[in-house]
Amino acid sequence: MEPGGCEAGPAVKAVAAVLPAGGSGERLGGATPKQFCTVQGRPLVSYTVRAMERVSWISDIIVVVSPENIETMKSIIEKYGHKKVTVAEGGITRHRSIFNGLKLFSENEFSNHLLQKPEVVIIHDAVRPFVEEDILLKVVMAAKEHGAAGAIRPLVSTVIASAADGCLDHSLERAKYRASEMPQAFLFDIIYQAYQQCTDYDLDYGTECLHLALKYCKTNAKLVEGTADLWKVTYKRDLYAAESIIKDSLSQQICIITDVKEAVVQVGFLLHECLRSQIKVEAVSVSLSKGNSHLQNIFSGQCYNFVCINDKKYATEEIQQLVNMLEESNIPLLHPVVLISAHLNSLENTSFSIDLEELTRMKKFAREVKRKNILVYGLLVQCKTEVSPRSLKSVHLERYPHGVTTTAEEEALQFLPYWSLTKQYCEETMRGGS
Repeated sequence: MEPGGCEAGPAVKAVAAVLPAGGSGERLGGATPKQFCTVQGRPLVSYTVRAMERVSWISDIIVVVSPENIETMKSIIEKYGHKKVTVAEGGITRHRSIFNGLKLFSENEFSNHLLQKPEVVIIHDAVRPFVEEDILLKVVMAAKEHGAAGAIRPLVSTVIASAADGCLDHSLERAKYRASEMPQAFLFDIIYQAYQQCTDYDLDYGTECLHLALKYCKTNAKLVEGTADLWKVTYKRDLYAAESIIKDSLSQQICIITDVKEAVVQVGFLLHECLRSQIKVEAVSVSLSKGNSHLQNIFSGQCYNFVCINDKKYATEEIQQLVNMLEESNIPLLHPVVLISAHLNSLENTSFSIDLEELTRMKKFAREVKRKNILVYGLLVQCKTEVSPRSLKSVHLERYPHGVTTTAEEEALQFLPYWSLTKQYCEETMRGGS
């Protein structure tokens, strides 16, 4: 829901995000700063930018990087098709980098043209890629009401202070304290005024933006309980953890592609309705021969699982077009892409609309693209010409099926493997799309 929605609280005129990404990655080790380390073939910072881009009510995204990495960041934006993104030159410290990012909304010398000054600005680390819209909305609405807000988490370890001789001086009662996390949000005028009043000591040694709002603008930030996935990639082991999370996330997303024919779109709608409570589902109705910008955005978002529903006699051509679009999008195919071609065949039709010659073509094509880490599967969908959405009870779709059966009260949609027409085809399909 957008901040201006009736259930989200008072309307927010404009929201922007500043992502500090100027760190050297010293604690990570290695020559590449952590924000530019690749995870599943994609730089970490790109995942964070994408998380912000998916939030429709964020109007501008400022990525602040060190001077030597400006061209690197620009190339990432171009390669992965990021929108609404402006690159800013960072300072020598975190606070100075954030301040430079904020100046793009207020000072001409830092930009060729001023961006629209937001009412609320989000500050979020570029190396925290798993931020969701829900927590962003919560901190934005809290900032609208209180002037500043930030995500917090319970302390994992007890905090202690050491004396000058290296011995324990005292410890803090863990239950009374919280770890400050990101994202944080501020009324723009408050955080900008705070940075304008900062001393050089604050800018060079400080790390907490909420403290600046309190110290210089007397603004007590609202603390919002965050989720466990707000952690920051700091050490090399964190990259491995991030990769594991991203892989799991990719397996829980699917895109259903149909052409514009009513019967095909209806089956796509039924499948979407049945799956959306189990996994993240997106449905697109397009003509693959003409291409589609929305579909390209899905590719750039690294969706790896597709169900392509059609009723055409030559289904292989449509799958080939989809594979061509995938390859042209230049997404890294380090994670297997799964394409399930579902062909509709009317129950009124006494013969199969796909002949053995077409099945042979599909089988050969599946074997060829498997070498590219693309797994092609086929389903033959036996259905009545018209199927009421209310008649379909459920679809039991296990991960990357070779065949699915769906049940209805009066009508039945039978999802059968393409290759089940002969024992040979079925056996070869069971070996992984070849």
